[in-house]
Amino acid sequence: MTDDRLRRLAAYRAARRTLSGGQNATTVADGLRKLTDIAPEGVDLDQPVDFYGNGLVEELERRTAVALGTQDAAYFPTGTMAQQIALRCWAGRTGNTTVASHPLHHLEVHEGDAYAAVSGLRAVHPTTEPRLPTAAEVTAVRDPFGTLMLELPLREPGFVLPTWDELTATVAAARERDAVVHVDGARLWETTEHFRASLPEIAGLADSVYVSFYKSLGAVSGAALAGPTTLIEEAKAWRHRYGGQLFQQWPAVLTALHGLEHELPRLPEYTAHAKSVAAALSAAFTGAGVPWHRVHPAVPHTHQFQVWLPYPAEVLLEAGTRLAEEQRIALFRFWTEPGTPPGISYTEVTVAAEALKWSPADVTEAVEEFLTLVRKVSEA
Repeated sequence: MTDDRLRRLAAYRAARRTLSGGQNATTVADGLRKLTDIAPEGVDLDQPVDFYGNGLVEELERRTAVALGTQDAAYFPTGTMAQQIALRCWAGRTGNTTVASHPLHHLEVHEGDAYAAVSGLRAVHPTTEPRLPTAAEVTAVRDPFGTLMLELPLREPGFVLPTWDELTATVAAARERDAVVHVDGARLWETTEHFRASLPEIAGLADSVYVSFYKSLGAVSGAALAGPTTLIEEAKAWRHRYGGQLFQQWPAVLTALHGLEHELPRLPEYTAHAKSVAAALSAAFTGAGVPWHRVHPAVPHTHQFQVWLPYPAEVLLEAGTRLAEEQRIALFRFWTEPGTPPGISYTEVTVAAEALKWSPADVTEAVEEFLTLVRKVSEA
C-alpha cells in the first residue's frame, strides 16, 4: 500500500462525520471486530463451519431466494463468475450464444471480455445511450439473440434506472424475440423505492437475477444467482467447474446474512435521504459559484449518484484528504478523471447510515470547506 493511500485511510478512519459511505476505509482489525460482533437472527453460531457449500452457505441461499421470490439461489464467491455461468447456461438452453447488453454494462467494462474469452459468447448492443435500452430498441436489434441482459441500476452513467413501465415493456419486447432475460442486479436491492415495487415483483420480471452481497449490503464479498431450480442446479455444477466451490466461506456468508437482516431494510431510507443530499450538494456548488458542476441524476434513482466538478482528480483527492485531516470531515472519496473533456472529474456518492446524520446545512458547510481547500491545492 502506498504512503498516499495509507494517509487517506488514516484520515478517513479518523473522521467524525462521513457523507459518502464505502468499505475502502476499513482495516483488517475493523473487519475482525465486525465479524465477531454480528450474529444474524436464527443462525446457530455453534454449528460446524460450512464445508464445500453446505451449512451456512445453504442458509444464505435459502434466505436469498425468499427475499427475491425465486425458486432457488446459488452462492458464488464473485459476481463475475455468477454472471458468466448464468449466460453460459442460457446460451445452452436457448441455442443462441448472442447476448444483447449495454456497452457500459459491467459485462463489457469490468470483466475483461470473459463472456467471449471464456464462454464463447457474443454481444450486440440495442443502444449506446447512457441509459437502459427501450422496448423499441430491443425490437430493432437485427441479429437474433438468446439473452437480454439488463443491469439494474446501470452504474457507469450514474446508477440510472428506467421507469417501471419502461422496464416491463423492454422485458416484453425481449420475450417477443423469444429471448430470456437476465438481470445484473448487483445493486438490485436499492431499486424498490424507484420502481415502487417489491423485490419479488422486480426479480419476477426476469428469468434469472444476480445480486451482490457487498455492494449494497456491506458484506465482505460474495454474490448469488437466483432463478428456477433447474437453472440453479446446472449453475452449481458449473460453479464447481469454474473453481467456485470453496472449502469454507463462513466469514463472507455471515456478513451477507447480516446485510440481508440489517442493511436491506434500511435501503429505502438511504435512497430517500440521497435525494436530500443530492439537492443540497447541487445548491451548495451553485451558491459557491463553481463555474460548472453536475449532480447526476439530479434526483437520484437509488442511494448512489455521481458528482462532477471542473478540477483534476488529483486536486480533488488531495483537498478531500486535507478536509478529513484538518476538519475530520469525510465528504467525498475517490475521484476519476475520464480525460474527455480534460480537467473534469467525477466521484460516486453512496448515502448510507452515516449520511443520515447530515442535514442540508451540514452539506453546505462541508462543501464550502472543501472548495476552500480545492482552491489552495490548485494554487500550490
